[in-house]
Amino acid sequence: MLADLILLVHFALAAFIVLGLPLVWIGAWLNWSWTRNRALRYAHAAAILVVAAEALAGSICPLTRWEDALRAGADGRSFIGRWVARLLYYDFPEWTFTLAYVVYAAATLATLRLVAPQRRSRASR
Repeated sequence: MLADLILLVHFALAAFIVLGLPLVWIGAWLNWSWTRNRALRYAHAAAILVVAAEALAGSICPLTRWEDALRAGADGRSFIGRWVARLLYYDFPEWTFTLAYVVYAAATLATLRLVAPQRRSRASR
């Protein structure tokens, strides 16, 4: 049960990273105010930078390691857990993920410059 919870948290984090960048671009185009939120944008950038750094270092994600340790090698996933795992884990060479993470991190950093977050004005505080 705890392993499935960790899997769901891992999936939510991955969704935040993957969906964050295109939603910022769509939101900037549609003038959504949240796309300029500094805390959200820097949290998004930090998340993908950590993932890219882990991949470059050849390190396994701590959430993956923790889930595997709780399962002790057995796949006792729930129905939802099996589906979330299918969406989250793919069987590709490790270098493809590293390349994807680094490119995505670079695109995220470029977006911080091109669609810059803004400080809240004193009037909106």
